[in-house]
Amino acid sequence: MPSLGAPTVPTMGITFEWRGSFTNDEVNELHAEGFDHRELDDDWVGQLDRHSLGWVCARDGDDLVGFVNVPWDGSIHAFILDTLVSGAARHRGIGTELGAVAASGARSAGCEWLHVDFDEHRRGFYFARCGFEPTDAGLIAL
Repeated sequence: MPSLGAPTVPTMGITFEWRGSFTNDEVNELHAEGFDHRELDDDWVGQLDRHSLGWVCARDGDDLVGFVNVPWDGSIHAFILDTLVSGAARHRGIGTELGAVAASGARSAGCEWLHVDFDEHRRGFYFARCGFEPTDAGLIAL
């Protein structure tokens, strides 16, 4: 699998699957841990089916240890949202490989651009590890 940026730490034993199967409970649990909030009852399966080009599931055996959503505009722009790696599986290159698989899936679908936005403390991950480049962008808080 091609890497977007710097070489990853070995992800031995972890499988990565573009548009892999998952349950709402699995992603809700991972999302709550990753974004430090109470566990919700969101319909991830329905939401991704309606709005996403794809997603990537990372599994350690049967356990979902990583996930990223790749919604798109229906044409040439795809977006990285909700990059998640379980606390127990961090610092093994899983997040970087999630990004690489997401980029490969978007590229294969004919997308020309992959966008991401993030909090300041994630700059090193997205720029140094995943190969994204800084751009000007705008934001309106709603």
